[in-house]
Amino acid sequence: MNVKSVGESPVGSGQPARVSPAGLARIVRRAAARAADWRDLIRFDPAERWYLRLGQDDVHEVWLLTWLPGQQTGFHDHGESAGAFAIASGRLTERAAADGRSGPSSRTLRTGSVRSFGSRYVHDVRNDSIEPAVSVHAYSPPLTSMRRYDISDDGLLRVIAEERSW
Repeated sequence: MNVKSVGESPVGSGQPARVSPAGLARIVRRAAARAADWRDLIRFDPAERWYLRLGQDDVHEVWLLTWLPGQQTGFHDHGESAGAFAIASGRLTERAAADGRSGPSSRTLRTGSVRSFGSRYVHDVRNDSIEPAVSVHAYSPPLTSMRRYDISDDGLLRVIAEERSW
């Protein structure tokens, strides 16, 4: 899949080129709508969530993820990367953690829904439905680290691991 940058920092600005969260939302919306480009690539793995990088350049990357019922990410961030994801098929639930606390609120995202966020955004995404789901994700700059979080008894989030496994 050909990835195109949208909303990059201007050349000569002294800032690394980045795609804004709004630009990432446009990228995942377009990619999710072009199922013919990725439909034959998807796999569902009952042991763990399946994912595949669809494209990458110096500014951003695009991923395809599949979700069987019950699969989830756990609370995590994307390090210094902003991100966005679109639900290409199915339904996912997102819980965000504001101010370092896991909130009781969650939102159900259905086919066509798009979420975008800045760096260090902490959330948990899961498939609470009885049907498989597919989502498309984009990050800018490309991911270099993620932190995983645990919830303490008082609802505070604490870092349990930093990883790079992709």
